[in-house]
Amino acid sequence: MLHIDNISIDLGEFRLDEASLDVAPGEYLVILGPTGAGKTILLETIGGLYTPRSGSISINGRQITNRPPKERNICMVYQDFMLFPHLTVEENIVFGLRSRKTDEEDAKKKGREMARLLAIDHLLHRYPDTLSGGEQQRTAIARALVMEPNLLLLDEPLSALDAQTRESLVKELKRIQKITKVTVLHVTHNFEEVFALADRVAVMNRGRIVQVGPPDEVFRKPNSEFIAHFTGTRNIFRGVCSMDSGASTIRVGTISIASRTCREEGEVYATIRPEDILVSRTPITSSARNSLFGTITGIANNGMFVKLTVDAGVPIVSVLTRQGFEEMDLDIGDEVYLTFKAAAVHVF
Repeated sequence: MLHIDNISIDLGEFRLDEASLDVAPGEYLVILGPTGAGKTILLETIGGLYTPRSGSISINGRQITNRPPKERNICMVYQDFMLFPHLTVEENIVFGLRSRKTDEEDAKKKGREMARLLAIDHLLHRYPDTLSGGEQQRTAIARALVMEPNLLLLDEPLSALDAQTRESLVKELKRIQKITKVTVLHVTHNFEEVFALADRVAVMNRGRIVQVGPPDEVFRKPNSEFIAHFTGTRNIFRGVCSMDSGASTIRVGTISIASRTCREEGEVYATIRPEDILVSRTPITSSARNSLFGTITGIANNGMFVKLTVDAGVPIVSVLTRQGFEEMDLDIGDEVYLTFKAAAVHVF
């Protein structure tokens, strides 16, 4: 559906550097990356606000690299809504249709149908400054979707909303996208939105798209140290992999870690998600090949979960539920065992 081939653009502070991406019809793709990575510039270049100095963009096989925005049938929604304050909700929604010279009755009918889909049909007579943040964003999304775009671009659409409204709109976005089957590119910094919405996720850094895949794959199997840090992997170790009779072991400092994903000998990075590590006061009998003994050096309680830092030769972070932590009655200085499977050790 959308094919981006090595596009580059330099706007000084922001740039794209040979960015490539393919998006399937009806896919919901979420774009992540640190501030300044190029996420918004990517969307705006797809939308036609900027022309890349090299590379190409096509939709459904049609080149749009140098076409003006009005010829692309792409709609974009920003975090600040950008509604016309002097127009009612209904007038905002049908604004684009009127610009296309759509028959007035048809425009109103489509606008009301879209307002009903977004659950704002009771607000059609109101003006933007009388709406809540969630209602304003629903109006902005309705204004985009009523145009029946080939592609919907969302630039941090939920970041200005409170947590409860954001959670509600996440559910609405998923529902509406399934109904309309519109292809979506959604920029966010919120990992919860990724897992709630994304079919796939693309991570950007310094103008490049550095990893693309299903959310679980990107978060659990990072392809670089940057991705591992960015996605919140707390246990990132540099070590040396050795292989013996098909089994691989990574030497990290004074400890050895068994892994299934070490493909060749030499220096590697190994990551272990904290939630994949089982904490116990006594050794556990299981098929897991890794069992380390250590001392708790740090405890951080965030309400629902408790993060433990254990010195097991190297600092290792694990996560317990609050109930599990209280039942084990753990404290700094206590000795514990850390157990995890070789399959939980990802290597790159």
